[in-house]
Amino acid sequence: MTTQRHTVSSGSPFEAEIGFSRAVRKGAHVVVAGTAPIGADGTTAAPGDVYAQTVRCLDIAEAALKEAGSSAADVVRTRIMLTDVTRWREAARAHGERFTDIRPACTFVEVSRFIEPEWLVEIEVDAVLDEVPDAVPNRDGDGDRD
Repeated sequence: MTTQRHTVSSGSPFEAEIGFSRAVRKGAHVVVAGTAPIGADGTTAAPGDVYAQTVRCLDIAEAALKEAGSSAADVVRTRIMLTDVTRWREAARAHGERFTDIRPACTFVEVSRFIEPEWLVEIEVDAVLDEVPDAVPNRDGDGDRD
């Protein structure tokens, strides 16, 4: 039995060009691609402001989770990439406000730059829903989990 795959688009102009989806759900797993601080008008949101850019990234990621049938409560891991890791506390404040009670595994890393030089942060999110995906046949191929 094959588990259904569901893709989510945010409408970013980079999705078609690069060939990626904002998020993909397969079974109980939802993964959100690197999410940049792109405003509704397609320009960089809050230039120079790590905190506000982080909030924007989280808003976009959370909308993708919702469209995939998930929510912030299902998030198990976040990856926060910064062009200047010395500003990690600004991003951490936004992350902490969003995930106060959820507390996913989280990694901060510094990168040399992003596609757009004004982007200071980009975030990836992984979520796991409580539901169990379709049964996967075991080694003997009978579908049970012995």
